[in-house]
Formats: sequence, structure tokens, C-alpha cells
Amino acid sequence: QLQLVQSGGGLVQPGGSLGLSCAVSGFTLNHPVIGWFRQAPGKEREWVSCIGSSSISTNYADSVKGRFTISRDNAKNTVYLQMNSLKPEDTAVYYCAAAFFPGGICLLPWRAARWGYWGQGTQVTVSS
Repeated sequence: QLQLVQSGGGLVQPGGSLGLSCAVSGFTLNHPVIGWFRQAPGKEREWVSCIGSSSISTNYADSVKGRFTISRDNAKNTVYLQMNSLKPEDTAVYYCAAAFFPGGICLLPWRAARWGYWGQGTQVTVSS
């Protein structure tokens, strides 16, 4: 059974940076595709970013493009989300998610229902 354990997050001032990690375990052959989502109070879960199983493909939502960077270290079975130039509207609970999409690429990653495994969530608060 695939398990995702998140770490990182916290409180940061606008313009600051934070990093999130998602440690993946329980898979036997191929590395899963990993995505990041976020959910602010009273809002629907929003897709943020995705990285393919071999890091070849990465995708970002327009709202974070140029500010967030997704990466992975398959030797450590860990995916990272580096968040720079943070804004108050980035405040949310962030979730990593895993799936075994064909070809190991990010295929329609913004559809939350396509992801079969989820991390526990971690709070990111951007406030002065």
C-alpha cells in the first residue's frame, strides 16, 4: 500500500519562502507520479503542480508558475515543493498525491479524482 508522509510548511511573511517534502513508500517497481494540491478554507481543492516519475515532465498551475518549483529525488523516494515569493493567497493546507499514470507522466493532473493516494496535509500560512 502506497504511503505519503509530508513535512515542512508553517508560517511565513509575504515574499518569503517555504519548502514542503513528501516521502513516498510502499511501491515496488515504478516510481509514482506525484502532484501537489492545496485547499484554502471554504474553497475547493486546487491543483498546484505535478512531476512525472522520472522528473522529465513538470507542470504548474498558472497561479504558482515562476514562484514554485517541484522536484524529486528518487534515490530518497521524496518529492519537494519549493515555494518562493509567497503571497497571502497561497495560504492553504497543502497535500501531496500519488498515482501511476500511463507513461509516468502528468496526465490531466488537475483532476483530484485521478489521484489514488494522498498525504496527510500540511498547513502553509502566509501572513505579516
